[in-house]
Formats: sequence, C-alpha cells, structure tokens
Amino acid sequence: MPDIVLATQNAKWIHASFGLRCLRANLGPLRDRCAIREFEISQRPVDVAEAILAESPRIVGLGVYVWNAVQALQLVRTLKQVRPEVRIVLGGPEVSHETGLQAIAALADVVVRGEADLAFRDVCTRLLAGEPVPHVVDAPLPHLHELAWPYDEYTDVDIAHRIVYVESSRGCPFTCEFCLSALDVPVRKADTPTFLRQMERLLARGVRHFKFVDRTFNLGIASAAAILRFFRERWQDGMFLHFELIPDRLPDELRAEIAAFPPGALQFEVGVQTLDDAVGERISRRQDVAKMAANLHWLRTSTGAHVHADLIVGLPGEDEATFGRGFDRLWAMGPHEIQVGILKRLRGTPIVRHDAEHGMVYAAEAPYEVLQTAAVPFATMQRLKRFARYWDLVGNSGNWSAILPCILAGESAFAAFAAFAEWLHATTRATAGIALHRLAELLWQWTTVQRGQAPELVGAAMAADYARCARHDWPEFLRPFVHASSGVTARPAAAGGTRQARHRHG
Repeated sequence: MPDIVLATQNAKWIHASFGLRCLRANLGPLRDRCAIREFEISQRPVDVAEAILAESPRIVGLGVYVWNAVQALQLVRTLKQVRPEVRIVLGGPEVSHETGLQAIAALADVVVRGEADLAFRDVCTRLLAGEPVPHVVDAPLPHLHELAWPYDEYTDVDIAHRIVYVESSRGCPFTCEFCLSALDVPVRKADTPTFLRQMERLLARGVRHFKFVDRTFNLGIASAAAILRFFRERWQDGMFLHFELIPDRLPDELRAEIAAFPPGALQFEVGVQTLDDAVGERISRRQDVAKMAANLHWLRTSTGAHVHADLIVGLPGEDEATFGRGFDRLWAMGPHEIQVGILKRLRGTPIVRHDAEHGMVYAAEAPYEVLQTAAVPFATMQRLKRFARYWDLVGNSGNWSAILPCILAGESAFAAFAAFAEWLHATTRATAGIALHRLAELLWQWTTVQRGQAPELVGAAMAADYARCARHDWPEFLRPFVHASSGVTARPAAAGGTRQARHRHG
C-alpha cells in the first residue's frame, strides 16, 4: 500500500494529469512510496473517496482546478469525515489564490500554493516524519533544470490510449488580465537538447500524439524551430502535434518548418480572445491584428496545419455587437475552428479590477462564468452562451463543413448563426444531446423552410457531409441526393437517434 496517493478528477479519462506526474517524478526517495490515482468529474466524490481510502494512504495529495473544484470540496469533506487522520495536501491553480476564502482550504491539512514540484516533496517528508508543517506553504518558483522529467510517469496504458502532455517552457511574458499567466510568472525554458532526448524516449515507447502545454510555444523562435525540426525529421504516419501559438509571431524560420509538415500533422491553438482594440487595451492584451490576420491566412493557404482560434464572450466593456464584429472578422481569416469561450473569473486574476466600473457579475461556484455585465445583460449573455454551445455542435464538430456556408449566408456570419441558434433553441429547448440524425433534420428545415434556400443546393451540401463522415443512416429527405457514382450506399436511419462522432479536417 502506498503511503502517498496523488489524485485528481479529470474532465475526461483521456486527459492524463500532467501535474500529478510532475509531482511524483520529483518526490526523490519518496517516489516509490507514492501512487497516482486519477478519476473523472463524472464520478461521485464518495466513490472516489472509497477508492482512495482502499489504499490506506497516510497522505492524500489532490490537484484542484477550476473544472473539478466543486467535486474536490465534496471529496475532501468525505475524506476528513471518514478518515480524519489522513493528511490532506492540496495544490493546483484553484487553491493557489484567495486561499483564505475557500472552504476546501480550511478543511485541508496543508495547501501548497504555486508550482509545487519540489515543495510537495518537502511537505510529504515532514508529514511522514511527524514534523509540523504550516497550513499554507508558498512554493518557491523552480527553474526547469532543477526538476526531474515527468515522462517516465506515463504508463503503457497512458501512451496507448490517453493524451500525452509535454512542456518545453513555463510562464508567459504577457499580462492578459483574464489569465493566471498575468501574475508576473516569468518564462522559463527547458534546455532544448535535453528536452528533445526526452521526446526521443517517448517516441521509442510509441507516443505519436504530443500535446504541448507551453503557453507561448513560439516565443523563442530558435527553440521552437528546433523542436519542430526534431519531429519533422522523425515523422511517422499517424503522428500529431498540438501547440499554443502567439498568433502574430511567425517569422520565416518557423514558417519553413511548419510548411514542411504533411497535412493534418499539426494543430495550432491561437488565442485571439478579442478583436476590439479598446477591449484589448482595457484587459492588457497586446496583439498585432494585421500580422495575426496575415499569419492565419498563410497557415490556411500554405500549410496543412489545423488552426483553432479562441474568442471570449463577456470581456469588460464588450457588448454583443462588438463581439459579433470580432467573430465576423475572425471567421473571415479562415481558421478551421473558432472556440467561443465564456469569460471565467479565475481566482487571482486581475480581471476583477473591472467589476465595479463594468458591472461584472460572475457565478459564485466554479467555473465562475460571467452571468452579466453592464454591456451584456443576463438574457443576452444566455443567448450568447447558447450560441457558443450550438457553434460547437455545428460549426466546430467537423460534421457540417459543407452545409455551414449555407447557414452563415448573409452579410454577417455571426448574425446568421445567432438567428439559427435562437430558432434551434426555441424548437428543441436543448443545448446538448441532439442526435446527428435529428440535427440533420433541423438543419434541413432551417435552411430550406425557414431561410428558403434551394433544396438542391442544401441537399447536395448535406449529402457531401454525410458521405465525408462515412455515414450510411441517411435521413429520408437526403436520399434523393445520393449519387450512384459516389459509391455510397444509403440505409434508412435506425430509430432512436445515432451516435455523433467528432471529425477534424485540415
């Protein structure tokens, strides 16, 4: 039985916790006395507590994040009620700020604030020795060369079936007020040759998908180019790399490397967040929009990379019209996906300085989404949240790329989709759980009946979507648009709906 259990509840099973693996790798002589146990937020906290206590640990270390904060509080309450002698050590972004205001922090024995890679080892050493430990421990900021690499903590099951996260740097030089990186956390880079030796080990173990968690991968051009070159030179079919990019920083050295990758090999997440200059200045977000537009255009037209761009609803002073104009501008730049996110008041972020002036009202419980602002009343915010959910369902799913231009037809893509979203909500009263077959019927009704578009045009587009996704449960209204030359056989849809799969297209 392990003396230390490191645990967390992930959003999904496929998301292996990188933080827990960093902690275990740096436990030194305590590493073999520690086990990692991961759960999902869909599991009941009482069942998670049962699984943890079945191992009879002396210390339980919990990673607390905005997505599992509610479940973590219930879990800690249960652990302390059932086994009060077990020492609970908390860490993670959620408890690293406003610590004294949190019920979960009051219940725990120790809260480690900040990057706990080394501090957790010291806390566990003292607890196991029976020595006193302060209730709150502020972890000194580690340099990456001080840390043990966490990659051996990935099991063979992780490598075969889960997302493998890696990092070549920590920190961010920017001060965007909605982000925890605004808190003067300096950028620290790993030694590139040493890091790449670790990537070589992961490749040898069979890793083919690498998700980089660096906040600003292309901040250091030489190291970014070296990493891209490393993977390009070792390219194998099925490999996939995800990076978060600064959207206005793609010099020729990086462009040459990116362009050399095969289609579908790279995914770039670019944090646009707002395209309104006044809003950007208000929240200390600096970006060159002209360069960003040129870079996104180049990525779409000259590379096979998949481009995922982020926009945020509810920023201080940004109303629906301003957001809509930003959405239209970003859509015209051509990213494959636009992730419409809702502003969250992450603990510790300086976005709170705008609360009074801009009427910011946030939900009291995690994930602390904005409920209304002076510029966006509650009812409008609800509509925009439905817009975001339906956009994921239709615009980002990859299932409807051929019919999407029909839905967005008009002077404003935002206005067109907002009208569709309101009609869809009025028709279904659902924002999730709409089966693909049912959604196809609704798209057909909206475009042909509500918008009066030509059935032949709509039918051809929807048939192309069905065929591309290799589906055979064709709705009856689409069967006339199946072309014999396509080689697709249409079968009637089974009763009860169908499974909706997610597809990405480069």
